[in-house]
Order: sequence, then structure tokens, then C-alpha cells
Amino acid sequence: MIYGALSQRLPDWLRRYLLHFEALIEDGTAAFAASLPEGARVLDAGAGELQYAHLFARHRYTAIDLAVGDATWDYSKLSCLGDLSRLPFRDGTFDACVNIVTLEHVTEPGRVVCELGRALKPGGTLFLVVPLEWEEHQTPHDYYRYTRYGVRYLLTQAGFTDIRIQDGGGFFRLLSRRLLNGLQFFPGILFFVAAVFLVPPALVLPLFDSLDRQRNFTLGFLCTASKGS
Repeated sequence: MIYGALSQRLPDWLRRYLLHFEALIEDGTAAFAASLPEGARVLDAGAGELQYAHLFARHRYTAIDLAVGDATWDYSKLSCLGDLSRLPFRDGTFDACVNIVTLEHVTEPGRVVCELGRALKPGGTLFLVVPLEWEEHQTPHDYYRYTRYGVRYLLTQAGFTDIRIQDGGGFFRLLSRRLLNGLQFFPGILFFVAAVFLVPPALVLPLFDSLDRQRNFTLGFLCTASKGS
């Protein structure tokens, strides 16, 4: 609880430095939105609390979620409730779709990716973010983690082309994040004692991230793809 509260109070530059994956997601989603023409129909599949809705103010934005992920979230602003494996939309309804750290929460990810493709127009674009090295969250609805090869397979099987996959950082950023995660296990005054030992290396480790060339240790992946004609 203390860790979560502090992460919300960090200066923006420090938050982006330490929470690198989240910053990449924010920037990637903003760039994806900016690439779409005004008035494009956009589906936010697994929208939750509509965290990214403001980025699509120029577009015709539709938010759908099953609303079972987090009991504390406010799902009242969704356009509709629905199962991503059975989208209530006609074929080719949308010009673009975003699915951001949601695919781990569905029981049939292959079917969901196919449904996203079905709802897109030919040539429509998808922005997909999936986790790899991530703790269990929103339990019990947390089922999968994805390698870059697994997510490429799902996209290819669903008929997507022009697939591009970006890692969410390497080993040293992952290690930094895990040290910060460790703070949550120390209650009260012990939190501040633990911070003396865990925070300094967490601040330094990201500086070495370029040493991890293969990026086999990463929090997750950001993917873009196009629906085949």
C-alpha cells in the first residue's frame, strides 16, 4: 500500500525513469492515437477505467470490458460490458484497436486476438501490450504470460501482418523494478529501513540496461500489427 501511494507521488521524470514499462505504454499509446486520422473508429478492448480514453478525443472511441478485473475500479464509464472472445460488433466495424495489458486476463487468448481482427476493417491497425516478467495481479483472472514468439504466433494465426514487437526494457530495468516491488513486504518503519538498502541500487541499475542486448529478461512487449486485406 505504501509503495503504491509513493509511486503516485513521484515527480514525473522519476516516475518515468523507474516505471519505464508504464512510460513506454503511455508513449506508445499516444503515438498510436496520433497516427490515426481524425474521426477514426477505435475500440479499446479491455478498457478498465478508460485510462487512455483522453488520447482518443479526436476519434470515435468505444470502450469495452468484462469488468471483473479489479473490485476497486469504476467501470461505469464503459461504452458496454462484454466478453472479448465474443465481441458484440459486426465484422470490420473499427479502424483501429488497442488491447493494453489485458490479454493475460482472458482464458482464450487466441480466440480474443481473432475477434479483435474480425472487428477491424481490412488494413485496420492494432496496438497490443502483453506482460512477460510480471507478478500475478487481478487474481483469480490472471492466466498467461507471453514471449515475443508467442504473441507473434497469436497475431499471425489471426491474420495480422506487418507485426512489430518492442521489448519493455532489459534485465537491469527488470531487476530495478523487482527491488522496488520488494518494498511492499516491509510494514511501517521497516519500509523506510528497507528503502535505504533497496532504493539506491534500484536507481542505478537502469543505467546498465544497454548491456542486455538480447532482452530475454523484460517486463513485457508492445506490439503493433495490421489486419490483412
